[in-house]
Amino acid sequence: MDVRAILSRAAVDEATLGRLHAKLEDAAAREGVLDIAYRIVDAPIGRLLVASTERGLVRVAFDSEDHDKVLDDLSARLSPRVLRAPARLDAVARELDQYFAGTRRTFDLELDRSLSKGFREVVQRYLPEIPYGDTLSYGQVARLVGNPKAVRAVGTACATNPLPVVVPCHRVLRTDGSLGGYVGGPATKSALLRLEAAV
Repeated sequence: MDVRAILSRAAVDEATLGRLHAKLEDAAAREGVLDIAYRIVDAPIGRLLVASTERGLVRVAFDSEDHDKVLDDLSARLSPRVLRAPARLDAVARELDQYFAGTRRTFDLELDRSLSKGFREVVQRYLPEIPYGDTLSYGQVARLVGNPKAVRAVGTACATNPLPVVVPCHRVLRTDGSLGGYVGGPATKSALLRLEAAV
């Protein structure tokens, strides 16, 4: 058995698969049947799945959320026409790279907020108002969005934020200054706050 021949065939197959996938992406976009594009972005806090609709970025997911489950959820809730189409998310990847390099403090991306409704959406729309490098408590956010008694609901809105990092729920802490929960885990929340020098 010639190992070199097998390896070169595998490389050709990889290249062929790449070309075929690119053709599939182009055809899906041209025919208007690509409703949700996604890609994986390598970040200092782990691999992030980012997904976008025509309206904008709809989902950012940590490895701990199980990317396959996230894609299944998007398929069930928004559209089954989901395809890995990295080029459609170049701007998202670029802005995330800049953020993690410390050269970007706010995101200039169009957002599709169709995964959030009601009070959760109100809270999530407010979160980008918390300045880079600052934090607020769940109670402060509740007061600022006009419902001071809704501290737990603010926590739920942060916990269910479909756009973590870009919509900075990591900037919301408990009243005593402790981290509170975070979909990416406490180590990830700490890392984001350290990056922004908020701790």
